[in-house]
Amino acid sequence: MVAGHIDADRLAVAIDAVVPRDDFPSASQTGGVRFWARLTESERPMWAERLERVLDLLDVRSGGEFASLDAAGREAVLDRLVDDEDYAWFADLVTAGFYADPGNGGNDDAASWRMLGWDPAPAGGWPAEDVWVPDMSAVIRLDDVAAHYDAVVVGSGAGGGVAAWALAQSGRSVLVVERGDYPETTSLAEDHLRNARTTSGLDHRTLRSSADNPRTLLVGDDAVVLPAWDPRYGNNADTLGGGTRVYGAQAWRFVPEDFRMATTYGVPAGSALTDWPVGYEDMEPFYTQAEYEIGVSGSGAEHAGASRRSRPYPMAPMALTAPAHRLLAGAQSLGWSTVEVPLAINSAPYGGRAACARCRQCVGFACPVEAKNTAENTVLARAVATGNLSILLATRAERITTNSAGRVTGVDLVAEHGSGGRRTVMAEDVVVAAGAVESARLLLTSRSSREPTGLGNTHDQVGRHLQGHLYGGAMGIFDDEVSDLVGPGPSISTHEFRHQNDGVVGGGMLANEFVPTPVSAFAYLRQAGLVPPHGRAAKEGMRHLLLRMQRVVGPVQEMTSAESRVRLDPSVVDGLGIPVARLSGHAHPNDLAAQRMMGERAAEWLRAAGAARVVAYGSSPQTTVSSGQHQAGTCRMGSDPATSVTDRYGRVWGHPNLRVIDGSLNVTNGGVNPVLTIFANAFRIMHAWVGSGADYVPGSTARGRPV
Repeated sequence: MVAGHIDADRLAVAIDAVVPRDDFPSASQTGGVRFWARLTESERPMWAERLERVLDLLDVRSGGEFASLDAAGREAVLDRLVDDEDYAWFADLVTAGFYADPGNGGNDDAASWRMLGWDPAPAGGWPAEDVWVPDMSAVIRLDDVAAHYDAVVVGSGAGGGVAAWALAQSGRSVLVVERGDYPETTSLAEDHLRNARTTSGLDHRTLRSSADNPRTLLVGDDAVVLPAWDPRYGNNADTLGGGTRVYGAQAWRFVPEDFRMATTYGVPAGSALTDWPVGYEDMEPFYTQAEYEIGVSGSGAEHAGASRRSRPYPMAPMALTAPAHRLLAGAQSLGWSTVEVPLAINSAPYGGRAACARCRQCVGFACPVEAKNTAENTVLARAVATGNLSILLATRAERITTNSAGRVTGVDLVAEHGSGGRRTVMAEDVVVAAGAVESARLLLTSRSSREPTGLGNTHDQVGRHLQGHLYGGAMGIFDDEVSDLVGPGPSISTHEFRHQNDGVVGGGMLANEFVPTPVSAFAYLRQAGLVPPHGRAAKEGMRHLLLRMQRVVGPVQEMTSAESRVRLDPSVVDGLGIPVARLSGHAHPNDLAAQRMMGERAAEWLRAAGAARVVAYGSSPQTTVSSGQHQAGTCRMGSDPATSVTDRYGRVWGHPNLRVIDGSLNVTNGGVNPVLTIFANAFRIMHAWVGSGADYVPGSTARGRPV
């Protein structure tokens, strides 16, 4: 019995119709019944009733004889249900359990992986070197928090990590407040169903429970409650290091046009496009600092979209993979320039940590050998080494406090875990670095009689201009096996379409994708219509196509809108009683046009590379506001308090001791992954504040920097 009332034999028949036995085991033979028991008995008990409905539906559609039908008859029943929402949910989870890591219980003895010839380990095996171990001595309990700090930093990702490092190495006492915990690397390096790159309906291991902190999305006049695993939620990782702990680590610079979009293109109707208050030349020294302090491997070769560099990358790029060589030849036949993908991943030992092992699990996972360069193992580790840093985990900044004159005085803190303990900490300076959604939310909840609509929100700018990245791309299928499963995956890119595309404002970069897990590969093939959702053909398709498939994708420069925004929901609160973030807005027509254009160019590249069949991804079905892991813009910088939240140094207008230092500051979000720009902008702001920027000398041993 499953969940106390679902018949195991009946369930086995159903899941075996979705993943039947052929030369390899069926879903039930690899533990599928146990997989569903685990879900419905503990993790998702509300799914038991839905599962029962699906099993009843199979009987209804087969005249009560589903279990008595032969394999062809059962598959015919399933074929008639492909448009049924409940059945689609069921089939997706059955296949996810079958192709996921064995720890989930539906892939005993890694049977499906052996069927596919897929293994998470690198081809040469794991290196024998010792793995870097974090120094957790700075982690304290809420009861041990001091009454006063020189600075409190809320959030520990790219921006917060740099702020904490610069403040600590300047001699200030610093408290970092992180709402997430610090899961061990092993717990973030193996699960294929609970990482930020899957949509299984299960809570991600780097997020607080869905029940603790939902969000709402305004769709028309209705507010839809979003659990944390919903793709529309706009998730960021809640863990020490923030999203950098599990990011893909593509480390691109913005180009000069990205900082002056309005000057370059004008202001499209329906947008609030404007220029940054700083330009590429202002940012260049700090891009260089970020590349050396964090550690980036890349190529300085000339290519379309290349900008002036003052120094080469500190590490050479990763060697091209087999599919990258195919794409290189294709680009050359088209006359397109290419360049290796820069990655905040060690191509050689750097910063006291190992080189990339080139395994097959990268984006969405923590790195087993700590070759991925994150805020947690670079700037935060060096901040800990100063002795000036304290870290509070599983703790929320509930409200930023102010005195009667309106000056920021500190932060109200509350424990995330059951005790609900609360403390008020006083500080000379406060840095908000919680990600675009939560940073805006914190300012909005920090109301006072002087600012009844939220801290720094006198002109109703906090939370506006929320943006992220829509992606354009294509899937190519080759006649022969093209994939060598060498990670991380992104190896070659073209920047021919970053700007000046006919009929489109902006554009984006295209690169080959990360090595997909089997779960992700099946989802991609389903999205492209290349395999059915069930039956022998689905298994045969996976076996044949896994090594013949290659995706080329890239983010597009989005048009900002004042109506794409974060507000406080008037009726929904989180587990601590704090109003949750309400998201609203929509994709700009230019974003959808740019997405189509990038999909067409990706398809063209794949055909030139020899793909026999190509499926371009058209306009996204998501026309609501974009956010996601690249969320940005809700506290944008500017020169006028009427149209921005902070000045060019991240200082909230009217509050000289309150700074925002994360992607919220991004005026526009570029046509590439924005994390290097977030790092660089943080270094720029901190240099202006405490003088820790352009004086950096690569190779220095001072202050714990990498040799």
